[in-house]
Amino acid sequence: MIVTLLTDFGTADYFVGALKGAVLSANPGARVVDITHEVPPFDIEAGAFTLRAAFETFPEGTVHVAVVDPGVGSARRGVAVEGLGHTFVGPDNGLFGHVYERVRPFRVFHLTNGDFFRRGVSATFHGRDIFAPVAGALSRGVRAEELGPEVFDFVRLPSAAVEKGRDGTLVGAVIHVDRFGNLVTNVTPEVLSEEAVSAGAHLLIAGREVRRFRRFFAEDAEGAGEPFAVWGSAGLLEVAVFRDSAARVLGAKRGDKVEVKLK
Repeated sequence: MIVTLLTDFGTADYFVGALKGAVLSANPGARVVDITHEVPPFDIEAGAFTLRAAFETFPEGTVHVAVVDPGVGSARRGVAVEGLGHTFVGPDNGLFGHVYERVRPFRVFHLTNGDFFRRGVSATFHGRDIFAPVAGALSRGVRAEELGPEVFDFVRLPSAAVEKGRDGTLVGAVIHVDRFGNLVTNVTPEVLSEEAVSAGAHLLIAGREVRRFRRFFAEDAEGAGEPFAVWGSAGLLEVAVFRDSAARVLGAKRGDKVEVKLK
C-alpha cells in the first residue's frame, strides 16, 4: 500500500525521516512516496493546491499524509478524509479544502482513537506522533471508522469553490502562481464548459480582460506578449503569457479575484 507525504518541513532537519519511520513502524510493508516537503512554511493554501494537483496521479487505495500545521498542539482537530478511493490524513485547518471540492462524495473522521497514535504524543509534532502512525494503520487495512467519529463541521478553504453571481458571472480566484508566473485559478471544466468558451466567455483579472483561449502555450505565435487562458495540467484554468510571466505582466498574485463573463 502506498503512503504519500506532503509537508512544509524541508529536508534539512530530521522531521521527514521521523515521519517515514512512524509510517513504517505502523506498517513495515508500506511504500512511502514523497510528493514534496518544500511547501512554504505555514502556507496552508499552497499545500492544499499541491495536494489537489498531485493526489489523483496515485492509484486508488493510496493514503496521503499532509502536514502544514501552524496550529499544532492547539484545539484544531486531526482528521482522516475518505473519498474517490483515497484517504487523506492531517490537520483540520483547510489543508483538504480543494480535496473536498474534488472527491465528492467524501466522509471526514475526527482522529480520537489513541490506540493508533505513537506512544507519548508530542504537542509540537503531530505529523510523527498522530498522522503518520494513523496513515500506516490505514495502509494495512484499518478502517477510517475505527479512528474516531464522523464529523460534518470540518474546516473548508474559502478559495476552493467558484461562486456564481446573479447575472451568471463566475467568480473565482487565483489559487497558485507557478515558477513560470502562470496564474492557476480555481475554475474547473465543470463550471466553465467548452460550449461557454466557444460562445464568447472571457476573463477579467487584475483589471484586464483576457479573451484568448489556447489549447497549449505555443499555439498562437501572433499573440506574443498577450495574456491568454489555457486548461492546465491540474485540470484548472490558467492565465499565461507565452515565454513570460503572467503574474508580472498583469501585476496579479495569489488571492486575486477572477471573473468569468459567460457572454
